[in-house]
Amino acid sequence: MLLRELEINKNFHDKGKFIDEKITGKGEDRAYIDLVKLETLWFNTGTRCNLACEHCYIESSPTNDELSYITFEEVKSYLDKIEQLELGTENISFTGGEPFLNKEMIPILSLCLDRGFNVLILTNAYRAIDKHFAVLDEMNRAFPDKLRFRISLDHYTPEAHEQERGPKTFHRTLMTMKTMFDMGLNISVAGRSLFNESTNDALAGYQNLMNEHAIDLDLSNGDNIVLFPEMSTEKDVPEITTACWDILNVHPDNQMCAHERMVVKRKGDDHPVVLPCTLIAYDENFILGKTLQESFQRVYLNHPYCAQFCVLGGGSCSA
Repeated sequence: MLLRELEINKNFHDKGKFIDEKITGKGEDRAYIDLVKLETLWFNTGTRCNLACEHCYIESSPTNDELSYITFEEVKSYLDKIEQLELGTENISFTGGEPFLNKEMIPILSLCLDRGFNVLILTNAYRAIDKHFAVLDEMNRAFPDKLRFRISLDHYTPEAHEQERGPKTFHRTLMTMKTMFDMGLNISVAGRSLFNESTNDALAGYQNLMNEHAIDLDLSNGDNIVLFPEMSTEKDVPEITTACWDILNVHPDNQMCAHERMVVKRKGDDHPVVLPCTLIAYDENFILGKTLQESFQRVYLNHPYCAQFCVLGGGSCSA
């Protein structure tokens, strides 16, 4: 478990929160999610990244190898199982780290496209993807409307983006977005709405940026963009109980883990494991097993991210 996860656990455990899987600190029944259908299977390609972002959910960096590079054969084994079990899964998505640091990423993408899946890749679009433009263009032409890229642009201002991602990253990322758009690749934006700005203000800011650079994406209605809530390890969040669904007018079937799972390969393990979602990578309490069948179990919302990002923040990596 890395520093950020240890810090989160200590902050909340000291307050008596997020300790027991099924019961909150106040003795109430903890909320849970049952899988409705496996619509999306995520693969973490490895936690190595060419950037070290300040608030990365899983602390990806050039030196973090806690999640090993996923291999072609490991991905294939899970795709085979989807077909064998006739799960009807339509989407295969990839996150990291930076997926394009994984040397088997291109064969993996080809495999998924050949199998007929819709493919989404989350990328920082900063240098690592550049050398693959030719083959990605070929894939896009061979499988129109099946290959999508969600590009992390942490804010529509250079200052806020580079505070998160490091100096001189904003312009290079924006120019790569422009190149990919002009190539005809299907791109969208992964951004943030800061604590002090409304969703509408954030959408307007991103839209103006796209317009200025002739990137013809319509973001005004929330299309082609996912705005993640800004996260803090110090902000206190409530535990979600079974009674909260009606109080908040939120339905458990609309949460990420009702429709998806994520496969990761932990450092030193001989086999990948399956987790409920993309956010909680290191907490061993959220390992659902090695196989897809084992992962089809109830997920209790026993982590601050469940409340802060999903239920209260309205965030979804698959939106």
